[in-house]
Amino acid sequence: MQKISKYFWNVLISIDQMANTLIGGDPDETISSRMGKRVDTCRICFILCYWLDKVDDRHCHKSIEADEGSREL
Repeated sequence: MQKISKYFWNVLISIDQMANTLIGGDPDETISSRMGKRVDTCRICFILCYWLDKVDDRHCHKSIEADEGSREL
């Protein structure tokens, strides 16, 4: 990956993590990881993951960070 595209990818991930933090999540976890962990118990997570899967197959499942989430509020 070129440096410029890696830079923008890193910026997008940081925005995702900041948004997750603003809604009470772990500051080092993405929204997709958080939703992927709850897809079986949270209707909103299920719906959002369903639509994300249309763009990127198994997106939420692939995004799960098992070692993140302990600092969630």
